[in-house]
Amino acid sequence: MYSEEAMKKHGAFSWNELMTTDVEGAKAFYGELLGWQLAACPDAEMEYVMAKSGDTQLAGVMAIPKEAKGMPASWGGYITVDDVESTAKKAEQLGGKVCMGPQDIPSVGRFVVVQDPQGAVITFITYNAECLNNAG
Repeated sequence: MYSEEAMKKHGAFSWNELMTTDVEGAKAFYGELLGWQLAACPDAEMEYVMAKSGDTQLAGVMAIPKEAKGMPASWGGYITVDDVESTAKKAEQLGGKVCMGPQDIPSVGRFVVVQDPQGAVITFITYNAECLNNAG
């Protein structure tokens, strides 16, 4: 899942992330249910937990940010795109809605959250060179 190939390929699902109201509870649940190893990411600028199976990074877990307070806990996928800004513009032209405008994740890349015309929400991301170098 967390592969350099998916992180470079336009249109590929490249990451999964759980936003939750109870990070410790999620760690206990998924660790026991799936045998994942869950540990804090030391490089993150906020509390972020990495989920691994063996040596393979599978997903991230984080608390719901204050700007999204009140949203239910949910899993979200990230799709790699060549350019976040042009993807956001094209999504709007096709009837989608930008929920969270393009912004940076330090040491990772640039992302945008979009709702499609049917109401589904997805995150598009362009990884930066630093992140790609650490993935391979």
